Amino acid sequence: MLKFHADPDLIIAEAGDEARPARIAGIAVPWAPISARVSDGTVVSFQKGAFDVNQRPAKLVENHDLTQLRGTVTITDGAEGLEFEATFADTAAARDAVALVKAGAYDSVSVGAIPEKWDYEGEVMVVTAARLVELSLVAVPAFEGAVITEIAATAEVADETPAPQSEGDSDMSENTPEVVEAAAPAVVPTAPIWASAKREFALPSAAEYLSKFLQGGSVWAEFQQAVRAAAPNVVTTDLDGVLPTPIVAPVYNGLIGRRSVIDAIGTKAMPQGGKVFIRPSVTTHTTIGLSNGENVALDQGTLVITDNQVTKAVYGGYVRLSEEAMDWSQPEVLSVLLDDMARVYAKQTETVVETALEAGISTTQAAFDVTDPAAWADFVYDCSVTILNASSHLPTHMFVSPSYWGALGKLSDTADRPLFPQVGPMNAYGNVSPGTLVGNAFGLSVVVTPYNSDFLAVGNADGFEIFEQQKGAISAEANDGSLSRTIAFRGYLATLMIDAAKFVKIA
Repeated sequence: MLKFHADPDLIIAEAGDEARPARIAGIAVPWAPISARVSDGTVVSFQKGAFDVNQRPAKLVENHDLTQLRGTVTITDGAEGLEFEATFADTAAARDAVALVKAGAYDSVSVGAIPEKWDYEGEVMVVTAARLVELSLVAVPAFEGAVITEIAATAEVADETPAPQSEGDSDMSENTPEVVEAAAPAVVPTAPIWASAKREFALPSAAEYLSKFLQGGSVWAEFQQAVRAAAPNVVTTDLDGVLPTPIVAPVYNGLIGRRSVIDAIGTKAMPQGGKVFIRPSVTTHTTIGLSNGENVALDQGTLVITDNQVTKAVYGGYVRLSEEAMDWSQPEVLSVLLDDMARVYAKQTETVVETALEAGISTTQAAFDVTDPAAWADFVYDCSVTILNASSHLPTHMFVSPSYWGALGKLSDTADRPLFPQVGPMNAYGNVSPGTLVGNAFGLSVVVTPYNSDFLAVGNADGFEIFEQQKGAISAEANDGSLSRTIAFRGYLATLMIDAAKFVKIA
């Protein structure tokens, strides 16, 4: 809303004075945070000093028509907003406009400005630099209260006596304007934009309706309001032919194909040929001992390398899609399908790996009270000692199912301070966060096994190997004469517990 306050103390020329042209004055634009919505739907406010008060005088026109010039406008920065004074030219048309203003036919004003610099604060476009192009006399205000309250006429036109003045009201700057609102466009305009009076709204065609819908945002919202206002008796059940059923993309898929163990341990390349391949490992080591004396044979040893046989397994699935489903769906069902297949493949292969890891560990440690921090420390160090004695290695990871992960994160000391804080002090045992499935506890990398219900193990990741060849998606035409395609997603996976001595699990 633009509220204009003309100076009530403008001096009307008196007999014997030098004639002065007719003029009006007031506030053209209020300063931020006051805002308003302009003709293109943008909500705008202006920072103090946004306008160049030294610019060339703007035009005074009628109804935003630059061919109907009536005078010029000068501007100054005021405390409440951009103050203006518009001076009428000495022309027949200008005198007619003055007469219309005095008669009350033109009782409102409207501005046209071009924004040059701005920032956004929420949905509000805050203009920091703009140029005033014109000030218009209008018969119907776009904003309630945007009216002309006073006019000073020339000596030839004025015949009324000046209104009485109260003490302290002689200076134009002392008039306190009411709250005002103004605006500017959200994009760089090619011509001035202005607030205009509401025009009669005609019901749209189907093409116009869809065009506004595709533009979206405030344009679509205001268009809907206009339709309702223009045809209050028309309801959506009467518009089935033009009301679209929008789809908000992308398609939501709540399945997350987590691969915590696979990502923590990593995968090895799988050989191309053969269903079964050999992964050799040393099972018997050579002997190195103290010399048995001069000219006496050293200790005899041997080296045994076993041929661990690894069998490839294929994991995959397929869907048959009609050509119509692929061509007509929006968003395209094929991309949604492939995304879901990839998620399910990730979950399935992770489940297989978690199951194989648990099954491959033969050494166990007794169960303990998972609410006792000391019991956790005993378990971890007992497992580490066992692994060190059996393999000469130390553990690197702690694998925990969700139940053990929750118990681990809840541990606290005797002062109820978290044992594994998210932002750990120097003396913390590690950090575990409810927002991530990885962390650190007792110096070991914590890996949550999301698809294993009851599992806790400590081990060295080098003792368990994962082989994978992801084949991805494949498409094939149906061979039964139908217009359809078979979409498949697959991959090869194999696991090997190559050194079980590096792991200990809870009994």
